[in-house]
Amino acid sequence: MEGRIRRWRVWLIVPLVVVATTGFAQAKPGIVHMDYATYNPVSLVLKEKGWLEEDLARDGIKVDWTLSQGSNRALEFLNAGAVDFGSTAGAAALIARSNGTPIYGVYLYSRPEWTALVTLQGSGITRIQDLRGKRVAATIGTDPYIFLLRALDTAGMTDRDIQLVSLQHADGGAALVRHDVDAWAGLDTIMAKVQLENKAVLFYRNAGFNTYGTLNVRKEFADRYPAYVTRVLAQYEKAKACARAHVPELIAVLAREGQITTEVATLARCLATQPEILLLDEPFSALDAFTRMQLQEVILRIREETGTTMVLVTHDIDEALFLCDRILVLRGQPGTLARQLTVAVPRPRPRGDAELARMKDEVLGILDLRTAPAPQPEYSV
Repeated sequence: MEGRIRRWRVWLIVPLVVVATTGFAQAKPGIVHMDYATYNPVSLVLKEKGWLEEDLARDGIKVDWTLSQGSNRALEFLNAGAVDFGSTAGAAALIARSNGTPIYGVYLYSRPEWTALVTLQGSGITRIQDLRGKRVAATIGTDPYIFLLRALDTAGMTDRDIQLVSLQHADGGAALVRHDVDAWAGLDTIMAKVQLENKAVLFYRNAGFNTYGTLNVRKEFADRYPAYVTRVLAQYEKAKACARAHVPELIAVLAREGQITTEVATLARCLATQPEILLLDEPFSALDAFTRMQLQEVILRIREETGTTMVLVTHDIDEALFLCDRILVLRGQPGTLARQLTVAVPRPRPRGDAELARMKDEVLGILDLRTAPAPQPEYSV
């Protein structure tokens, strides 16, 4: 992807440099207006680190940050001159340019799977055709909206076959939770939060229908200050490298800015690329018992929806028995395989199941942790 990004960037910036040589470029801006968004994690890292501020401060230039809550908002900000650089989906930017919005797309910050069609458990919606006549929330002009239209098309349907409810992304997720709509064209990180905390189901996913995350610059800014476009992109590259090298730090920033838990942010990041195998290393060890049980149910639901193979590392025997089909019991230092067990109890598994209790006792015995029975009194009072 890096090579692809660089080729596209050169193709787009060359015209800017040509414009600069014709005499329209000015010395420097007094302030650079940037947007940041939870759907653009690179922007969150760049804002957090302050690298752009450090670089531009050498020229006496300040940096101002504005939150974009969707491609439509970012495009509104760009069109109004409220931001100089705005984060959108590639399809949204392309449509905006075709409609005359004066912007250049100058950087690809990600190729995510950030949208899907979402409903609640028990809604009866399991396929695109089930949306006919239903209330579906979407943010018009954004990638989730375009995703919805393309999904409908696969079933020979259009937006006229549904009741389209135009809402901003966060409002759409809230409307789904309140049962005000039947389905929602979701956007992460809001989608991850609704999925993990409200038992929402991603009933239609298609990674190929997600477009690239695109950083756009106002044409007027680019024509006047091409050198500063290049400097902004250099700091974006630095932030992207940092995000890739320091994933826990990225998750912490994403959780804080998206107002979600780090567990939600972690799972959202892990599942975004539809991995064939997902490693969960003590994922719930720091949580209270009630939250741990809730997220265990979420893990099972995600596994059922995606078919992802999950490898769980845990010291919690009850957790292993509740979640897993096969258990490898390790003991000793270094750990060696002591026993392999198959859990044949069908799902959904009652937590108080007698067979699970028997197997727990078996695992305790393998680990020499079985508690000796308490001595019986020799007499009673």
